[in-house]
Amino acid sequence: MPERPLLKVCGALAAADLELLAAAGADLVGLWHGVPGGHADLDLASVRSLVASAPRPRPVLVTLSPDAAAVDREMVGAGLSAVQLHGYQSPGVVLALKRADPARMVIKVLHVRADTGHCPERPLFGAYRRAGVDLVLFDVTAADGRIGSTGRSADPAVLAALAAETGVPFLVAGGVRPGQAARFAEVRALPGFAGVDVDSGVRDGRGVFDAALVRAVRDEWLSAVAA
Repeated sequence: MPERPLLKVCGALAAADLELLAAAGADLVGLWHGVPGGHADLDLASVRSLVASAPRPRPVLVTLSPDAAAVDREMVGAGLSAVQLHGYQSPGVVLALKRADPARMVIKVLHVRADTGHCPERPLFGAYRRAGVDLVLFDVTAADGRIGSTGRSADPAVLAALAAETGVPFLVAGGVRPGQAARFAEVRALPGFAGVDVDSGVRDGRGVFDAALVRAVRDEWLSAVAA
């Protein structure tokens, strides 16, 4: 469990993004690689360049790849110590990545349908825990099955129930933006609450990261919890 709630911001594309996010108080930054069609997908050379450009925020490889050996090679090659498995990777992928390097942080996304509250990974919560996952991240899928940066939010009561079942510290994504923290007070009060993950909620009308929005999310969603 992190010492304090974490702010993770996804989808950085340039060193200037990392500088802005560090100054605004982000703890983790998601670098997309292996997210076909993703708006922030990077080639491996770009990931390596960004990792080398600044030590903060801590970079996290975000990938849909189910190939644990390939993900391990990419992490080692880029000097990454954290990964977010954003697709429907099995507990075996988590186990393989932790066995390759027990010190690395492995975050597994658990998908929640905004309209029904269904989580397809629910039967595997115990298996992910036994595999050694460090954090789980509840993200919201669209009705058409689209995952990642949907801007949708799940019912807080549904999230609270799922989080209580996992037995693992958790991050919340999906609809995280300024002005919404109070709605998720029940979720944020849970002992396992480890922070939030945000993308579209901290971008301006041009789709560019906005430092004021990043700070607002940090202050509204995390400061009271940390206190």
